[in-house]
Order: sequence, then structure tokens, then C-alpha cells
Amino acid sequence: MAFPLPESNPEALGLDPRPLDRLCAIVERHIAEGRHPGAQVAVARRGKLALHRSFGQARVGSDAAPADTRSLFLLYSNTKVVTAAALWMLAEDGLLRFNDTVSQHVPGFEAHGKGGVTVLQLLTHQGGFPSAVVPEAAWEDHDLLRRTVCGFTLEWTPGSRVVYHPASAHWTAAVLIEALAGEDFRAFVRRRVIAPLGLEDELFVGLPEAEHGRAAGIYDPPEDGRFAPRMPENTPAGRRAGIPGGGGYGSARAMAAFYQMLAAGGALNGTRVLSPRMVEFVTRDFTGDRVDEYMGLPMHRGLGPHSRGETPVARGLGAIAHPRTFGHGGVGSSYCWADPTSGLSFAFLSNCRQAEPFHSERMDVLSNLAHASILEV
Repeated sequence: MAFPLPESNPEALGLDPRPLDRLCAIVERHIAEGRHPGAQVAVARRGKLALHRSFGQARVGSDAAPADTRSLFLLYSNTKVVTAAALWMLAEDGLLRFNDTVSQHVPGFEAHGKGGVTVLQLLTHQGGFPSAVVPEAAWEDHDLLRRTVCGFTLEWTPGSRVVYHPASAHWTAAVLIEALAGEDFRAFVRRRVIAPLGLEDELFVGLPEAEHGRAAGIYDPPEDGRFAPRMPENTPAGRRAGIPGGGGYGSARAMAAFYQMLAAGGALNGTRVLSPRMVEFVTRDFTGDRVDEYMGLPMHRGLGPHSRGETPVARGLGAIAHPRTFGHGGVGSSYCWADPTSGLSFAFLSNCRQAEPFHSERMDVLSNLAHASILEV
């Protein structure tokens, strides 16, 4: 299957190759320093790939394998935007309004005072239940999943605070997708979001068993020079689950293509999956300069991604980014974004869950280099 973005080169796409060369050199240096075993980087513009490289090892230890174009990296919370896109499509189908309460579509969710939680609050991390947990037993038992989500209890009044929900909001989104679409949320995401873009071989929310051999490992920072695999991320169950807020798998070029679609207003290579108005709406800044208390800084939340905004300090998207640049990160390991003013999209995926401040500082440098490559707007 041909990849939907043809390969080009920076100069042909109005980009300076020198910052991109420096970006790649930094990734290579971090691998040499033992920061992570492997990584992928992709930069795209005008519907073409300016850069796509794999570095180092996808897996280490007894099943060691080099990173290559077939490698699939754990996306962690980059998955949130792919899951959210399914809700955007359901809204365009006329089945959902963002000011609807979740309980209008998921009867029982109103339990424990959650009846007023809107879809907009859910996706902008204002729902009020950031610490709620879905047990592994509910990953494949979708009746149990629905009961678990309906049983979430509030920690504060919905809408009164912005606090990142690492997993609970998007498990709720998955239940909402299933209630509206009448099918497994993973199947709906694949059918409506991924397959129309031609990305079904390189982007997964729920990794089939047949593809597990392509999965990069995910590791903790090394101790005594050895990377320790994280659990349950490195288990078959963890890969199959498609945890909607943090369990997707993909390649850097697939995520660069997904964000090319968003940068272009909802279409990729002539295939339209969203309207320009929808993309403009869901990538707006709905939380302004309010501090996300989990992150400790304003995150400028949209309905899935966050945007750069005007604040002095940014997370992941690059300090020099245009304020409308939007995207998301994966905890300690990755970031993907689009700049709609230039049409540039970027994806960096690695296989080690690094601690702060290294990760944020690393991503600011790498993202800034990508922005610095833009010569023609």
C-alpha cells in the first residue's frame, strides 16, 4: 500500500534543510547518550514529506530490533486527538453537539453529580474527574466499561477548573462514541478517521495481534545502562486495548499525515474527512490563560489538541511557534503538531518515557528547529 504522503525534500517545500539537519543530529546525540533506544521524526508540508527518518533501536533486549519504516511507536496521549476526531465526525453527522451533556447520550452518566458535564468540558479537561480509573478488566468488556465510566465521581465542580485528565475523559469519550455509533469505538475510529486517510497500515487505536511484531517497546529511563520495559504498555493486552487517551500506536509519518489533514482544513490528498469550519472550531483556545493545574501552566485547550497561544512559556509545540499552532504530546516521549498558518506538520516519537525537565526542554528545541525551517509562508 502506497503511503498517502509522497516523499519530497525540504527545499522543494519552502523549507531550510539546515535546522532539520540539526534536529536530526540532536536526536542522534540523545540516542548516543542513552536517553532513549530509538525514535522516528517526520516533517510534512503541502501534502508531501520533507523529512522522515528512523533512529536507533525499536526494541532492546532479547527481542531487539532496529527502528525502521515499519516500526510502530506507542503514541501515549497523542492518541487523545485521534479519539477526539471521532467525536468531531459524529458532530458533523448531526448526532452530537459539543454543548450537549454526556448524559444526554449515555444514560446513567449523570450519577454522582455528573449530569451537567458537557462534551466541551470533557474534551477540554474541565470535566471534574481527572483521577478516575478504568480497570484492565473493562478494556475489552464494554458493558463493564460503560458502568465504570458512569460510576466516576466528581472531585470538583465541572467547568470550575482546568486539570488534565490523563485517561478518564477519553474513556468517557470512547463510551460516548459507542453510544452514538453503535459499534466498538476502536472500529469506528479506524473506519471513519484512519482508513479514509489511507493510514490504516501505520496508525492504530487498538493494535491487532498480527501487528504486534512491529511495535516498538516503551521503556523507563535506563538504570545501570539498561532500559527497563514499562508494564502494562509492553503486554499484548495493553497493545490490543487501544486505550483512547493513551494507547494508540503509529509511525511518525502517519501522525505527520494526520496533522497535514488538520493543517489543510480537514482534507488529505483530495479526501475530505472534516469541514474547514469544524477544524477551526475544535482547534480554538477554549481555556485561555487559565492554568492547567496538572501541567502548571496555561495549555490553551481545544477540543482534543492544545494550541500555542500567546503566553511566554509553551509546552511541546515550540516557543517560537505561531499562536495558532496546535497539537498534543505523549508523556515523556513524543509530540505531534500542525501550524495551520504555514501548513507544516511535525511528529517526533520515541520509546522511552523520559522525566521532566528533559522531555519538555528537548521538545521545545526540536519543535523550534522545525519552525525555524519555514522560509516561505
